[in-house]
Amino acid sequence: MADARISDPKALRALSHPFRWKLINLLTEQGPSTATQCSVKLGESVATCSYHLNMLAKYGFVAEVEGPGRQKPWRIVTRHQMISTEGLDDEGALAAEAAEMAYLDQEFERIREYARQHEHLSEEWRDHWGISSATTFLTREELREVQHGIRALLDRYDERVENPELRPEGARAVRFFVSTTVSPE
Repeated sequence: MADARISDPKALRALSHPFRWKLINLLTEQGPSTATQCSVKLGESVATCSYHLNMLAKYGFVAEVEGPGRQKPWRIVTRHQMISTEGLDDEGALAAEAAEMAYLDQEFERIREYARQHEHLSEEWRDHWGISSATTFLTREELREVQHGIRALLDRYDERVENPELRPEGARAVRFFVSTTVSPE
C-alpha cells in the first residue's frame, strides 16, 4: 500500500499539534469514536477533542461516520501517510518538520508510557514487548527492499484494524514503530 504523501503546508501544520496525533492513534486502535469517547480515553475535555477532530477533518485526516443520532463517531480516512520535506518550499518544509517533530514527540511519549506499564502486562504478552535496534550496511536498493518487506508483512494484518470481526480471539492492538536512519557520508 502506497503512503499518501502530505504536501499541503496547512495540512502539515494541522499535524503539528501532538494531541492530534493522539486522536489519530486512538481512532486507529479503537475504531470510530465520538468526541465524548475520545475525551474519556484521553483525559481531555469534550470541547478540546471536538475542536481537534474538526481540525483533522478540515484537512481530510478524519471524517464523521454517517448514521442516525446526534453524536456522530469519527473515523480515520487514511491510515498510511508520509511526511517529507522533499520538494516543498521553505514554508512547507518548516510545516513538515513541525509535523514530524510532533509525531515523534507523541510516539516517544507512548513508548515511554508503555515501558512504564510493561510489568502490568500478562506474562504471555510481556515476553513479546520490547525495543530493539540493529545497524547493518545496505545499498539504497537493499534498504528499499527491507522497508517494503516490513510494510508487506504488516499489511497482511491491515484489514483487522478496520474490521474487528476479522480479529482472532485474544488479539490485541500491537504498535510497531519502525524508524530508518541513514548515516551521513
